[in-house]
Amino acid sequence: MDDLRLDLWRETADGRATLINLSENHTFRIDAPAGRTVLRVHRPGYQSAASIESELSWLEALRRDTDLPVVRPLPGRDGRLLQRMGDRHAVLFAFEEGREPVEGDIALFATIGAFAAKAHLHVAAWTPPEGFVRPTWSVAAMLEPDGLWGDWRLAPGVGSVRPILDAVAARLHIDLAAYGAGPDRFGLIHADMRLANLLVDREHTTLLDFDDCGFGWFMYDLGAALSFIDTAPDALALRTAWLAGYTALRPLADADLVIIDAMVLLRRMVLLAWIGTHGETLLAQAHVKTFAADTARVGRAWLDQG
Repeated sequence: MDDLRLDLWRETADGRATLINLSENHTFRIDAPAGRTVLRVHRPGYQSAASIESELSWLEALRRDTDLPVVRPLPGRDGRLLQRMGDRHAVLFAFEEGREPVEGDIALFATIGAFAAKAHLHVAAWTPPEGFVRPTWSVAAMLEPDGLWGDWRLAPGVGSVRPILDAVAARLHIDLAAYGAGPDRFGLIHADMRLANLLVDREHTTLLDFDDCGFGWFMYDLGAALSFIDTAPDALALRTAWLAGYTALRPLADADLVIIDAMVLLRRMVLLAWIGTHGETLLAQAHVKTFAADTARVGRAWLDQG
């Protein structure tokens, strides 16, 4: 991008931008005389100004009310956290040291589970400000043709396994309707609390990227944690560790445990849609060849369990 407005913040004046991630948004590391920061430039049309401001209000509330190690947004010269660059919104964050964690870290999954529990406990006690608006991660918003991340039916590789995936989608509708959306199981969630959205610096782990937060099932955060690794040999151990970290802080009912397999498959279906609409990203390219077939295989096994 050639139109970055680094003059909007004191911290980025005379800075140099390096693209470090391309997904829903462009994320840049900014190296400036005042120090290093991270700039998130939003994809046009993905989130409204009100929605981004609502994300930031929850982020600030979590920083104020909990000990969750979350990123810190920085105001612009005008005092506002949300800035405008042409047709794009932008938010600047304080730089956090660390690296993306490697797969297979069992202890880290206990930490992720604890992070999710703390966020869910906060939501139960927090009153959002007037005008708060975030997407709702309902079954329809994830599985219907106009889904938030696209239509899984149009994703590469779906054609030959479409009947199985149709059956999976139908069963998900039934099971999640029966599970319900009471306040003990449905509320504001991170919705993308996976390894790529963590930074580990020795003993300290920071939770990143609340850009997809919205109203959804709390157990969907477990499905999100297992994104792209739910069929790995250690997936059951990772799930067990997540649940141990979670239930140490927030108890779960039997119904919550029973629904986990459905949440993992729901996440797979959402990721399938995402791969179909984000073919320009390296992550989508890494999984596009086999993800539909693998999802059908996992889905068939789930359907056979009854």
